[in-house]
Amino acid sequence: MELFLKLFEVIFPVFFVIGIGYFLGKKNPKIDTSFITNFGANIGSPAIVIYSVTTTGLTFNIFVEYFIYYFIAILGFSLIGVIFLKFLKKDIIMELPPFIMPNTGNMGLPICLFAYGTQGLGIAGAISSLIILFHFTVGVFLASKKFSINVILKSPAFYAILFSVLLIYFEIEVPNFITNTTMLLTYATIFLILMSLGIALTRLKVFSFNSAIISSIARVFLGPFVGFVIIYYFKLDGIAAGVLFIQCSMPSAILNYLVGSIYSPKKIVDSIASMIVVSTILSFITIPIVVFISLKYFGI
Repeated sequence: MELFLKLFEVIFPVFFVIGIGYFLGKKNPKIDTSFITNFGANIGSPAIVIYSVTTTGLTFNIFVEYFIYYFIAILGFSLIGVIFLKFLKKDIIMELPPFIMPNTGNMGLPICLFAYGTQGLGIAGAISSLIILFHFTVGVFLASKKFSINVILKSPAFYAILFSVLLIYFEIEVPNFITNTTMLLTYATIFLILMSLGIALTRLKVFSFNSAIISSIARVFLGPFVGFVIIYYFKLDGIAAGVLFIQCSMPSAILNYLVGSIYSPKKIVDSIASMIVVSTILSFITIPIVVFISLKYFGI
């Protein structure tokens, strides 16, 4: 009974805030979320990286270790994505991002925080840093089929990752004013982007349900399988293993749609949007199961 209560405490706040966004989006279809998008990309994401990496007791070795573990997970996601896209006769390059870049930030961070506290947030932050970096490098490359260093150099999140890694590598204590500021921005960003996810679910359309459901199953069902294989092979345990398992299980990130809408043709963007919607809806079923398994076997 205690485990189910903990599960409810972890899941309810995240789904409730998404529900608020969905309600607002239905009530006012013209509600403008561009502010949230710009805030999240330029201010919120860097703040989340700095706070979760530098103020949660995360060490440089653990950061690198789980950065690498999740990179291996992304390779697994990529293999699955290529196989499924080839089977569905889709564009293997442009439609790969939603397979390999799950929503480890907006959904994964708060779930790991509520499940495992600040220690879980630190590991989740290391993983989310990799995904943020991938969005503005590999994600742009796949969406446009060309690479530009300017995209990286113009990304505030990239500099936040470098700044955070330097701080934990040299074990520099972060001043309280930075901790307090990034903490405030982190929780504000998580709330706003979760709400915008709910709003987005009222706007993004499913254009090919059969393809979307097959792709989404690959994302939310095989994602946890990849996480389990890594945990088993490297003999991981404890909170860090639980966080890795949860972060491998997230649905496709909405940032895949935002990047795709800038660089990819409309047909590709529609397919990506469909996968994001369906995988997010499916995750309302799969995430409670994943979190239950994590709480039962890792760190509790």
